[in-house]
Amino acid sequence: MSDLKLNLGCGDTRLPGYVNVDKYGTFGPDIQADLEAVPWPFETDSVADIQLIHALEHMGQTTGQFLNIMTEMHRVCRHGARITIKVPHPRSDGFLGDPTHVRPITPNVLSLFSMEENRKFIERGWPNTRLAMHLNVDFRILSVGYKLMPRWQQRLKAGQVTNQDIAEAIESQNNVVDEITILLEAVKDAA
Repeated sequence: MSDLKLNLGCGDTRLPGYVNVDKYGTFGPDIQADLEAVPWPFETDSVADIQLIHALEHMGQTTGQFLNIMTEMHRVCRHGARITIKVPHPRSDGFLGDPTHVRPITPNVLSLFSMEENRKFIERGWPNTRLAMHLNVDFRILSVGYKLMPRWQQRLKAGQVTNQDIAEAIESQNNVVDEITILLEAVKDAA
């Protein structure tokens, strides 16, 4: 079984033990590859771990490109592969202030690529796009973490706000959350 680990869109963040991949050769990635162009230079079912650290929000400006990226990621991952995605929160200045950010990445967006979530959409009669079913991909969301902006973290620590206050602020205000970390697991047919 392959233990290939990829750091996709690595930029200048090279991770030891990973194959560091980037479109640009500026910082000397191990492999220079445009991840918006498919197929990727990796075998089917060969990847055990993917890191996308402040990278995915820069890729897939068109819907077709983004769907190709998600489909290709599923193709190269083996069953049970872990994918760690760190992105700026779409309501943060970190996201809004960078013209190279082409799309927000949120748990809701990634739920569209989960068969389990797609089945729930059907059961509930929700009109959410069932991309997992349309594309025959499946990513299970294992966890979602939010890194609060420092002032919100300080207010929480001081007891000035509750977790409920923060949850409500996240829905309606900018600059509450700095970064979202989403851990996915690739699910493949066991047959």
